[in-house]
Amino acid sequence: MKPSRTADHASVAEVLVDEDAAAEDLTPEQLAAEWEAEGPPPGGRAAALGSTLVVTVLAAAAALLSLGMGLGTPQQPGPGLWPFLVSVAAVVIGLAHLVTGRRGGEGEKFTRESLLAVHGLVTLVGLVLLMPVIGFEIPALLLSFVWMKFLGGETWRAATLYSVLVVVAFYLIFISALGTSIPHLF
Repeated sequence: MKPSRTADHASVAEVLVDEDAAAEDLTPEQLAAEWEAEGPPPGGRAAALGSTLVVTVLAAAAALLSLGMGLGTPQQPGPGLWPFLVSVAAVVIGLAHLVTGRRGGEGEKFTRESLLAVHGLVTLVGLVLLMPVIGFEIPALLLSFVWMKFLGGETWRAATLYSVLVVVAFYLIFISALGTSIPHLF
């Protein structure tokens, strides 16, 4: 005899409840071990060293470029001040990771999911190129939607709603409240 559809749903719900209950019974160490077993395989020391060097060099280049934008003074900061501070912090973290990271594990192996970071960078460059031409609203809406839907795996409804909310929040903060000179349509 074939089980009814209701019986199938009940058994799926019971399994989900059992998995949740089993996860709640684990100690923090057991839960950490379970997460580590489900994660990507370790990449090795060469991968960790290579990725740290890439980030450190990019941050150093960003610090040098931001110097060209002008740092200003603490009372009247220039457009390069915040990018410079963030870049210097990234360089310091990168250098610290080069020294202490050798004892901290082997990082994650580069997998197909590692390409998500490349896709994120390419779409971010697209935002930077389009903003002076058509303002920040449409590129920011598209970037936010692509990141949430395709990189973050959100539903169509959630990605659409959150993208609109992000752009409205950015508009209210940076254009209405702070009066920054970001190119905008409205």
